[in-house]
Amino acid sequence: MPRRPEVRVRRRPVSPAPTAVRRMAHRGQAPGDRFFRHMVNSMRNGVIAIQRDGTVALMNGEAYRIFSLTRQPHDVGRPFSEVFEEWPDVVRVLSGAFELTTLPNRAELRLKDVDRVIGYTLSLVKDDGGRANGAVMFFKDLTRVEQLEERERLRDRLASLGEMAAGVAHELKNPLAGIEVMAGLLRRRVPDSVEAQSLLADIISEAKLANAIVVEMLEFVRPIRLQVERTDLGDVLHKAVTLAEGKAARGGVSVHLDIAPTLPMIDGDHHQLCQVFTNLLTNAFEALDGKGRIGITAVAEALEQDPAFASDPHAPTPAVIVDVSDDGPGVAANLSDRIFDPFFTTKPQGSGLGLPIVRKIVDAHDGRIDLNSTPGQGTRFRVTLPVSSGSGWFK
Repeated sequence: MPRRPEVRVRRRPVSPAPTAVRRMAHRGQAPGDRFFRHMVNSMRNGVIAIQRDGTVALMNGEAYRIFSLTRQPHDVGRPFSEVFEEWPDVVRVLSGAFELTTLPNRAELRLKDVDRVIGYTLSLVKDDGGRANGAVMFFKDLTRVEQLEERERLRDRLASLGEMAAGVAHELKNPLAGIEVMAGLLRRRVPDSVEAQSLLADIISEAKLANAIVVEMLEFVRPIRLQVERTDLGDVLHKAVTLAEGKAARGGVSVHLDIAPTLPMIDGDHHQLCQVFTNLLTNAFEALDGKGRIGITAVAEALEQDPAFASDPHAPTPAVIVDVSDDGPGVAANLSDRIFDPFFTTKPQGSGLGLPIVRKIVDAHDGRIDLNSTPGQGTRFRVTLPVSSGSGWFK
């Protein structure tokens, strides 16, 4: 049998590419591109990149956290106006990236819906020819920084007011008590004069009001010393409703409590926390003027820590969140930033120290208090308190 000729096939040499590279090539990603995405996603700053056509090109994990968004696989390629439709201020900033001659650097933006403040910088992405085909927003969650700065400002104000208030209180307390006593004695001497009785009653009432302001001033400047114990916030809230009804007329206001059955006990001062919620409810009763609704909710929540401040950002902090909301007239937008300032008040006879004292007590518990109000629709105070006093979450 004749022998078949031998056929030799020349094979093209195979490049020794690593498995990971071949896998990335199969997915359409170069090794450098994948490393770049991992790097951006690991940054402690939020990053949002958009293309000239208004679509999202990139958004890292910190950006999702700050905006409380859930990552969706189709976010890249969507119009940024859809992704951030709940934050029109963010849409406005990104929309102006290609129109402004000077881009903002170290600007701040308040996100009221999520109670956050961000500091941001805008940069244009240019191609080799110098044409801007995209923009990047780098931003940082400054909420913790702002809270710490506000605490420092409050401490500075307390230090300057402390000596003055102590001196004023000492000088006024005894004369006010004397006026009240002498007016009471005089009332007994003129029992038949209706006009004198009315005038003296007004004097006594005004003296008591002035004395209450002096006492509140002393309480505000005095350092808070907590008697920390395991505290049931459900019990605190029920007691606060009763105490508030004794301070302000409830009228036809309905109060609804919704306390989670599994609400954990926290490390706190029972008396001081009662004062916090009593003051908030008293303000709500006065704002509603005898008609409306107050809702009180208390839930447990595990809070994610800010990576810039946390030693272990993957360990959430157990906390209790209490919302006190009403459907009253709300707070004007130009007043909401001043609501916690000492001696600022919109009440004819208010001292302007109630809410500053509330904030001071919440700060002493390593907590935070946030205001969200819409004129004509109502007001919500949110008090967030760590379950354990040693958590250090808000320090």
